[in-house]
This record gives sequence, C-alpha cells and structure tokens, in this order.
Amino acid sequence: MAEQNQAPDLPPAQTSRLIDFERADVISLMIYPPPPPLLVVSGRKPFANMKVTLNPLRYVRQPEYWGIEVVGCMPPIGQPAIIPYVVELDLTGITGTMGIEVIGASHTERIELAGAAGETEQPAGAVEDTPA
Repeated sequence: MAEQNQAPDLPPAQTSRLIDFERADVISLMIYPPPPPLLVVSGRKPFANMKVTLNPLRYVRQPEYWGIEVVGCMPPIGQPAIIPYVVELDLTGITGTMGIEVIGASHTERIELAGAAGETEQPAGAVEDTPA
C-alpha cells in the first residue's frame, strides 16, 4: 500500500474509524447489458446511530487489489446497541488489476474479480474456437 496518496502528518479522525465486517461479496447481475458490479458488505455496528460507509483508497496507479475501507462515523451522541448493517458500493473505476481488498478493523479480505486483469469473459455455455 506504499502507492496510496496520503497526506502526511495529519491527526486521525476521532469520529470515524475502521469497523469490522462479517461478509463481503461482489454482486454482478445476470442481465444484458450488465450493470457495474456492486460490492456488498455486512456486519454488526456497535452503535445504532453509527453511519457505515465504504471508502475506496486513492492510488497514483492501479494496484493489483484496490483497497476499500469499511468506516463507521459517529454523531456527537452515540446510542450503544449492536445492530446489523449492510452497505454497498458501485465498483466502476475502483478495481485493481486482480480485484479488490475490503479492509476492516481486524481483518481484510481479497476478492478476485473475473475480467479485472483484462480477461475476456464469455457467456455461460460459450465454446471457444480451437484450430483443427
């Protein structure tokens, strides 16, 4: 992650922090024309009024796995309660050459994406021509 463009010597935010997630999936609808893939992340947040967002990191050039942070933001007064959350993010323009990496407070998860490295996808049941 040395490639990310970070502002040096800035103090960390106290109202926003990485939070854990339980599941991360990339959803691609099977319709034509295909819409952009969506990242769907779910878990449990420690405060009922915490807002959870997915924040892509910034890079100078496209990495193998594009980092996407799971961030919880708190209002001035918190309502402690463990509540499920589900958030989604359109992955248009924010995929690495191999896929994405979802970054939570205690773990990360890499998800490889078909076609991320410029592979050509064929519809199910398609047969490639092979020379005779």
